Amino acid sequence: MNVKDYINLIDTELLPNINLSVLNPFDPIVVENRSSSWKTIGCGNYAGVFLHESYPDLVVKVYGRNHAELVNEMEVYQKLGIHETFSRLYAYGENYLVLKKLEGITLFNALIKGIQIPKLVIEDIDDGLEYARSVGLNPFDVHGKNVVMFAGRGYIVDVSDFYKQGYCQKWDDLKKAYYKIYRPFLFKYHPPIPFSVVDGIRKGYRMYRRLKRKWKK
Repeated sequence: MNVKDYINLIDTELLPNINLSVLNPFDPIVVENRSSSWKTIGCGNYAGVFLHESYPDLVVKVYGRNHAELVNEMEVYQKLGIHETFSRLYAYGENYLVLKKLEGITLFNALIKGIQIPKLVIEDIDDGLEYARSVGLNPFDVHGKNVVMFAGRGYIVDVSDFYKQGYCQKWDDLKKAYYKIYRPFLFKYHPPIPFSVVDGIRKGYRMYRRLKRKWKK
């Protein structure tokens, strides 16, 4: 793997051929990709993620807004170093990060497709979060859409909020649901669950958390 050649492809083939725009401050980035060799594989609130056909083990995360978030994420990866639960930072530029590509299916999509989620996946994530705390980070915003499983093991694909302060209980709540509902009632004969049902649960949980915060004030 030649990271220098990869960076050259970013500068000459990717960045001149993409446009990242924001239609609404609360919506994810909108990606326009005119490159023939780079594939858009994801987009979030701040960045798009791209894969080059010749480098299947790497991805580049290009930030379209809020450069401070790029710096925060870069510093998170530098603290994490090399750990099996997380991606790895290989290089960075003014508006992008070069990362190790993590394979797998999100727990959110595993529910929809009826794919069993082994207990080891949950334990791997717990181990990774404990490691992150041990290097001075604060695991934040860990949920079923940014945790993946591959070959029966668990991985965390988004650490961009690990610099934030405070307690985020999303992962703890997901674990409670896993052990109290999923393991006893769904795991053995895991049926596919319609997207509308899983997404409805996700939205209902978010509304519940917002209302609970208001009740506390």
